[in-house]
Amino acid sequence: MKNLLFAVLIFGLFGLISCGKKKDKTPDGPKLIFIFKFDSTLARLDNFGLASSLPAGHSAQSPLFNKLSAHYVELAADDYVPLGSGPVLYRAKETTKGGNNAIDFQYSTVVGGGEEFLSVPIKDVSPGTYKWLRVSLAYQNYLIKYKWKDVGTGIDYYLDGTVASFVGFNTYIKSYQLKNLSVNVNANKLQGYWGFESVGTITTGQAPAGATTVPNPLASTSPIPAGSCVVTGSFPSKLVITGNETNDIIVTVTLSTNQSFEWTDLNSDGWYEPAAGDVVVDMGLRGLYPAIKYK
Repeated sequence: MKNLLFAVLIFGLFGLISCGKKKDKTPDGPKLIFIFKFDSTLARLDNFGLASSLPAGHSAQSPLFNKLSAHYVELAADDYVPLGSGPVLYRAKETTKGGNNAIDFQYSTVVGGGEEFLSVPIKDVSPGTYKWLRVSLAYQNYLIKYKWKDVGTGIDYYLDGTVASFVGFNTYIKSYQLKNLSVNVNANKLQGYWGFESVGTITTGQAPAGATTVPNPLASTSPIPAGSCVVTGSFPSKLVITGNETNDIIVTVTLSTNQSFEWTDLNSDGWYEPAAGDVVVDMGLRGLYPAIKYK
């Protein structure tokens, strides 16, 4: 009898431990997971989601992305869902520390290509069939190439530089890291603010208001506010959420970096030459392409 009682106690304890481990492994059940990737070979789109070419007197290059952050993620069932009326899966922390309401950059989630940006329990997503994904981009960090002429010798040097650009509607920036150096701001910055680091020096600037491209194929049926960066893309096949999922769903959000760094090119040589007066005008990503994997 004692042996039987001991066996029952051990079995019950083992069962409790096993259940506890299983519960800790997936405490919220299956997830809807978002991962960012970057691709310079995808189409270069304009604000209406149409193929875009460079204006006369402008040049551009496809930067090598290091990091990205988003401010907002939303699903939309069809072409007529107004912005904010679909399931909002994520909204970054905001603040009025700099005056007007702004994204609080110090609390932003910043990730590289192939890294998980967002994980939402599927039980918290409204069941439905979704055609569109909206992602409001906020911060980009990438590598570009540029030319600098030594005025003393006349020799051209071709160098690398790191750009940090803020494309959200308004961002309160305490400070930010470029590559090796950081910049203290402690203020709000509107869409288009950027910093540039190369050879141990930093310069900063501001792209013109309204110049940042934000592709939205739904511009005629579901517009976005001016100055925002809500990039919209359609799923290749609709995302279906039943509420009865038992496995994770992974959404890979590939962003087009095709000539996304654009400047006025004074001598039309195709090289960014900040010391010669070339001016950055557009840093908007050029399309959003979500793909779904049901695990």
